[in-house]
Amino acid sequence: MNTLELRNVVKRYAGVGETVHAVDGVSLTVEPGEFVALYGPSGSGKTTLLMLAATIKLPDAGSILFDGQELTSLSGDERAEFRREKAGIVFQSFHLSRGATVLENACMKLFATDATLRQAEDMVRPWLERLGLGDRLEHRPQELSMGERQRVAIARALANKPRMLLADEPTGNLDTRRSQEVLELLKEICVEERIPVVVVTHDPQATAFVNRVHTLRDGKLRDGLDLDLQVPMLG
Repeated sequence: MNTLELRNVVKRYAGVGETVHAVDGVSLTVEPGEFVALYGPSGSGKTTLLMLAATIKLPDAGSILFDGQELTSLSGDERAEFRREKAGIVFQSFHLSRGATVLENACMKLFATDATLRQAEDMVRPWLERLGLGDRLEHRPQELSMGERQRVAIARALANKPRMLLADEPTGNLDTRRSQEVLELLKEICVEERIPVVVVTHDPQATAFVNRVHTLRDGKLRDGLDLDLQVPMLG
């Protein structure tokens, strides 16, 4: 239950005069309550792999399963329902609405469900407070720091108590203290809710909080942290 499995997954893109293997035969299993980091430089395939796991992209070959269900065979509407109901996704670019408040942005995912406005706000408010945004609920994204916007995006991903959490550079815009707080929170959620959590990161600090680290390079997955890549530390 709540197990994420990728089996021999391949994703190719057409490059200039060549085919780029963004993800090249990757297999990965993340069990309930397991916190896994995907580490590597830009262009290594980390974000593509995360988008495949989230069903935002479809692989050219291989299987992606969650709780034993083959996700690649779902229709577009079914994949959207899967993301809405079961997957929490933190995007690196936030995807916040400039015209909406912090509270409204964090509720956006719930507005697509049967939750009333009051129910959505009651579900989201504790996450925003836990992430240090309790006094910013009526602010708009342009009034926030980059780190605060990041935390709104995290609260939105957690709003519906997802059965899987996927985060693309969740500490990329945070200072060291806030990075540690967010990573501690993700670790706590992983353990408390017994869900698989996968983070894509450039940040070696993040690897201290996870159960396993995999390094991606040229679309290939390797076990462990490869510091020889000399990836700049962010956050």
